[in-house]
Amino acid sequence: MRNKQFILGLGILAGLGLILSCSQPATPIRAYQPAAQQIIQHALQDSAAFARLAYLVDTFGPRLSGSESLEKAIDWCLKELQATGLENVHAEPVMVPHWVRGEEALTLLQPREARLALLGLGGSVGTPPGGITAQAVVVRSFDDLKQKADQVAGKIVVYNAPFTTYGKTVMYRYRGAIEAARYGAVASLIRSVGPVSLNTPHTGGMAYADSIPRIPQAAITIEAAEMLQRMYDRGQTPVLKLVMGARTLPDAPSRNVIAELTGSEKPEEVVILSGHIDSWDVGQGAMDDASGCVASWEAVRLLKELGLRPRRTLRVVFWTNEENGTRGGRTYAREHADELDRHVLAIETDEGVFTPSGFGFSGSDDAFTILSAIGMLLQPLQAGTITRGGGGADISHLHRQGVPVAGLNVDGSHYFWYHHTEADMMDKLNRDDFNRCVAALAVMAYVVADTPEPLPR
Repeated sequence: MRNKQFILGLGILAGLGLILSCSQPATPIRAYQPAAQQIIQHALQDSAAFARLAYLVDTFGPRLSGSESLEKAIDWCLKELQATGLENVHAEPVMVPHWVRGEEALTLLQPREARLALLGLGGSVGTPPGGITAQAVVVRSFDDLKQKADQVAGKIVVYNAPFTTYGKTVMYRYRGAIEAARYGAVASLIRSVGPVSLNTPHTGGMAYADSIPRIPQAAITIEAAEMLQRMYDRGQTPVLKLVMGARTLPDAPSRNVIAELTGSEKPEEVVILSGHIDSWDVGQGAMDDASGCVASWEAVRLLKELGLRPRRTLRVVFWTNEENGTRGGRTYAREHADELDRHVLAIETDEGVFTPSGFGFSGSDDAFTILSAIGMLLQPLQAGTITRGGGGADISHLHRQGVPVAGLNVDGSHYFWYHHTEADMMDKLNRDDFNRCVAALAVMAYVVADTPEPLPR
């Protein structure tokens, strides 16, 4: 079915000529139809890049900031980027947070004994060596917690907040410990931030407030949260024992990874394609976000192989420490501050490499018009929809300094099933979808980097 759609899409490119040429008179988008077709055809036939992604995640596994596995993965990426022919391959130093999970366990002691799956949240403090044993108070929301404030002191608060959207529900992960400790709780457990669980808890970052005691916080599964809710609602008194060996060590050295295809006429002007090379310390970080790194890498490598060297430089960046600090993005923005007026566009891929639908863009109206015209070239992939609002956590630091930014939009219906869990493994990805993402990235980046005038700010 997809092949038929692709052939049909190629057939309609010629019919888009009038639209493409009229969308922005100063930008001859129509002239890029043959190159777009060539890029798409070659990208969809490739298997080497998907195999490269599998090698990366299988060999080095999860890559939390400060870990040996992250630095070994970065070493490998630097070597392989050179081997695949990209230019100016180098690393730029970044100091990153170094949180260590340690041993952890959660046991239900009453009304029966059972081991419950959990994952400590990044940045959490640990428990005393013998753990914390206390009754559980189960709440559905922060408002529910406030109503039960007189029941919380000395207890473990369990947030059983159902998933609505990530942006809304993640606040329980981020602020859960603060709000529970405000009323005297000794620990906080959150229902994993996701719509689906197969006994798979979800980790991620959290916060503390200086004026409120720091208590341990971890995520439990949807199944466990619902079970504890039922127990609590029927008047039983769940008793839990929480053990967490989490600790925060001094900041550690890491690196952003840089590689380029140097521009033929305006090498000082830059278009970034990027993903983040770090991950949480569970699963393989395949979907989040080794796939974004390798797709960006392959998009530029493919252009070099096809002899499509644009006027401007294409810069591949693998950001370090997106997950628990965005130090990579912050450091790049600071160290390259005097060059950012020549950064034409920064693209980040950090929502998986599922079926692409287009790009979200944050920039001027005139630039949005140009990207919308380029989107017409992506119709064979059914990935030509350009929407307002887009980017990524790492490139947000560039956007604050005026750089236009974009993020690859994909089918996200299953992303939060696996996000930040042990299930973020290579088997969740599909080679054809990955190749479509590569094609979309390559076409968009090439045209933006090659048009006679840069995107207007």
